[in-house]
Amino acid sequence: MLFFAIVAGLGAVTLLVLLFASHIRSYAAGGVCRSPARLDGKTALITGANTGIGRETARDLAMRGARVIMACRDVEKGEEAAASIRAANPDADVEVRELDLADTCSIRAFAQEFLREVNRLHILINNAGVMMCPYTKTVDGFEMHIGVNHLGHFLLTSLLIGLLKRSAPARIVVVSSLAHNFGWVRFHDLHSQGSYNSGLAYCQSKLANVMFTRELARRLKDTNVTVNSVHPGTVNSDLIRYSTLMTIFMTFFSTFVKTPREGAQTSIYCAVAEELHSVSGKHFSDCAPAFVAPQGRSEETARRLWDVSCDLLAIEWD
Repeated sequence: MLFFAIVAGLGAVTLLVLLFASHIRSYAAGGVCRSPARLDGKTALITGANTGIGRETARDLAMRGARVIMACRDVEKGEEAAASIRAANPDADVEVRELDLADTCSIRAFAQEFLREVNRLHILINNAGVMMCPYTKTVDGFEMHIGVNHLGHFLLTSLLIGLLKRSAPARIVVVSSLAHNFGWVRFHDLHSQGSYNSGLAYCQSKLANVMFTRELARRLKDTNVTVNSVHPGTVNSDLIRYSTLMTIFMTFFSTFVKTPREGAQTSIYCAVAEELHSVSGKHFSDCAPAFVAPQGRSEETARRLWDVSCDLLAIEWD
């Protein structure tokens, strides 16, 4: 009897999903950036633009007339993504440059070449990231999540901040996650050498993204350069490749999750929406202001993380 009850229950759920599939899909898709803003004459830099929401963000900004520089670790995949954007829009001005956020030498080399060859930067989208990967270290010995998701972008932004200021008005968008709510910055073991949990390491790095955004906004006050963080939503993309559970979920419940194009909407919104021209230090989801966890609002912790990050990277911000 129990078996038949379970089967009947699953059948009922399946039937409801089929009946309301269009409504569920519409709700899951989330907010849409409806800004008609053009970006002619503007230059945008997007990390991790060869796949997922980064690729869709690059496609959208290129359609708006921006010169889009796609910073990718895998140049071959980056060129494939750029070719697909050009195929859809022959006038798209997109180019691919190599950038490995797990290697500070690569970041510095990228920035040096970028500053030599590009004289304006109006939009920087720190999009690239890793999620729930096995314990590994970056070239410089940082735990991979905190190293790529936070420290890599922290260094990149520091190297380009002067150009952003000279190009003002300019915007920085930091892709974080709802997962920041479950993160804590473990200063005593930032690189998870004592113990490692891939989920907690990811959450810590996403919290670091939020804290970096808020502290950077404070430091950029009155510069006409804004910075905001975003939660893209639960997106079916390559980011989940290390998580078997997430992969299974995305396979069987795709109706309930966002496509990369849908997941890119909030990044696009924060990059182009006219009403956000002076908004800085905020967190967005579904193209609207979003909740920040209490630990993400601690100015003291954010400043401590900033100082620790500078020490680890051996840098000083202007």
